[in-house]
Amino acid sequence: MKSKKLLFGLFGITLLATSCYTEVFIEDDFIVESAFNTDQVLQSYDLWYVDINATEGNGEVPFLQRAFTVSFDNGVLLANNNIVGIGKTGGGLGIDVGSYATLSGVVEIDHDIDGLWALEVYAVNNNTIELRDSRSRTSYFLNGYRRSNFDYDRVFYENITYFIQEYDAWEKTFTSEVGAINEFDDENYLQFFSDNGGVFRSSIDRTGTPLSSLQWDYEGKYEVFDTNDETLKTLTLDYDFMGNDYFELYVIDDGTIELYHVASETIYEFGGRGFVQYLKTKEANGKVDKKRVKSSNKKMNVTRQRKM
Repeated sequence: MKSKKLLFGLFGITLLATSCYTEVFIEDDFIVESAFNTDQVLQSYDLWYVDINATEGNGEVPFLQRAFTVSFDNGVLLANNNIVGIGKTGGGLGIDVGSYATLSGVVEIDHDIDGLWALEVYAVNNNTIELRDSRSRTSYFLNGYRRSNFDYDRVFYENITYFIQEYDAWEKTFTSEVGAINEFDDENYLQFFSDNGGVFRSSIDRTGTPLSSLQWDYEGKYEVFDTNDETLKTLTLDYDFMGNDYFELYVIDDGTIELYHVASETIYEFGGRGFVQYLKTKEANGKVDKKRVKSSNKKMNVTRQRKM
């Protein structure tokens, strides 16, 4: 009976004010019998942000593991699998990745690639639901938002490691006149991978070089750090010949990042080239599909040096 009451509580706040629904929510027992009520829960918010750090269990629901947000729109399942374009793709809801139907307290999802899944639906609080895969005993927790109050900037910074991996390369487009000369001035391209604990490559090829013609001159480790400031991320690039290069990392828009080289006080801007769209499972170039994992960024105790 507990889960029935939770579902009733979520709907009570969202829908009871509408007189045509009043009779539906008088009795708890009707909740468990009604697929309609389950569908109304899922459609009570435009976007459900998948809080990957709250996931419980050792299994995996592939399409939830890769999604930043999902939306339930009259039988159509939509997802934002990329940070690039979030807030714009599909009017903000993302791409069509499958269909869904509801039973009493259950949503049956027919994903275009991952197939059929039956997930139990629980209301945790007024804007959080739990989707539970009983087969693997794994639960995903989703936070509901309207498009008008969804904090897209926060999503970028919370998931910035995924964002910098969503382009085949980052091309240097700007170097500030202010700043001391340093060896990083020669680096014109960067590329970031998720495998092997975070690998990057760099190239000194001239800007405008076709991606297929780039010669990657160096490969090393990179790491993104959290700080006490939610809007500040830092980045280290491990160059053997010049040690760890340390930057403050800023997102200008979904195709541009800024690297502030603290030691030289130089500002660099890089533009993304070769957008990798995670439609369903694997990238077109055959690389391993992106899947989100619980955040493991280390925290760096620093203060912002870039003068904004």
